[in-house]
Amino acid sequence: MTTSHTIAVLGLGRMGGAIASRLAAQDLDVVGWTRSGRASGTVKTTGDAHEAVARADLVVLALFDGPACRQVLDDVHDSLRADAIVLNTSTIAPAEAARLARRLGPAYVHAPVLGSVPAAAAGTLQILAAADQDVLERVRPVLEALGTVHRVDDAATAAALKLIANSSLAGAVLALRDTLRQADALGLPRTRTLDVLELGRLGGLVARKRPFLLGEPTAATAHFTIGALAKDMALLAAASNTPLRSATGLADSPADLEDDIAVAATVPAVQDAVLEPLHAYIRGHATGDPAHFRDAFLPTAHIEGIRDGAFVSWRLEEYCTLFHGRPAPDEATRTRRIDAVDVHGSVATATLTLVHGTDTFTDIFLLARVDDGWRITNKAYHRHT
Repeated sequence: MTTSHTIAVLGLGRMGGAIASRLAAQDLDVVGWTRSGRASGTVKTTGDAHEAVARADLVVLALFDGPACRQVLDDVHDSLRADAIVLNTSTIAPAEAARLARRLGPAYVHAPVLGSVPAAAAGTLQILAAADQDVLERVRPVLEALGTVHRVDDAATAAALKLIANSSLAGAVLALRDTLRQADALGLPRTRTLDVLELGRLGGLVARKRPFLLGEPTAATAHFTIGALAKDMALLAAASNTPLRSATGLADSPADLEDDIAVAATVPAVQDAVLEPLHAYIRGHATGDPAHFRDAFLPTAHIEGIRDGAFVSWRLEEYCTLFHGRPAPDEATRTRRIDAVDVHGSVATATLTLVHGTDTFTDIFLLARVDDGWRITNKAYHRHT
């Protein structure tokens, strides 16, 4: 590939570093700069942003958010060449993209990208580019070194479309989390579950995340950050004037959503041994036989909640006296499900939902690994009537 462009890449994080490396591999004249001072070593760098842009006729921004873009552009503005084009690949709010377009005029190309580090390295990104036609043609060879160019009418639209694309990614991650929790609750082997999911709509995501989902210690480095995805969802909520939502409902802050996506993105396989005491607990309710509760709980366990308007704290044997060795008369209509199991080394938490006639119970369990097995140490419950 031949071009006369001299390129400065400002921002050498995961994506910025991959973009800079890809362009340098295409025999382009590339210099990189990063605010952190850390770089991969695959491209030549400078510690001075002014030096990076002074010779460049194309300045590529690969920064975390809109404020970072504004700050860096404010800093280097006086060092930009008169004929320099600023090509912004950062994910920012539509209003922020529009402001930058107004500020820089025809010299600005807003070009957020779809895809992560492997796609940047392979030159297979999908690029949403908004610019005047003649300016876009000037930078097209560089963009095509990175992937496929899709022209968009204006900077705000390009920014909005990128946020929508990332929203679908967040939704897929959360959907995968819920699906795997349901599969774990059904006792399905994680490997077999992933094999089947790879055949469906979540197949690409499952294939990419399989090492993480199987809890393999040699799982590859993540190619996007959870914080960045949560940030994008907060931008979308603000731009569309809609609530910020997580899988559990409204999120109070991007940090809440970040926690939710982080759990979803790396939800581990739940070992059968962790589920055994929960299944024993379910058998106790189904049969009315307290022996199953003795199998499920440690002898020192307590069961606590509100009963008849008063707080109760039963020891295990007191709890067992509530059961008389036979199923409830309406057992055929009762349902129970394991909603979530989260393992933290030698301890775990679990949530179950029990629908018993007109009452629904949410049971919260603390479990511990004891003598190479798992037992319930305590249970708290809430009764919905």
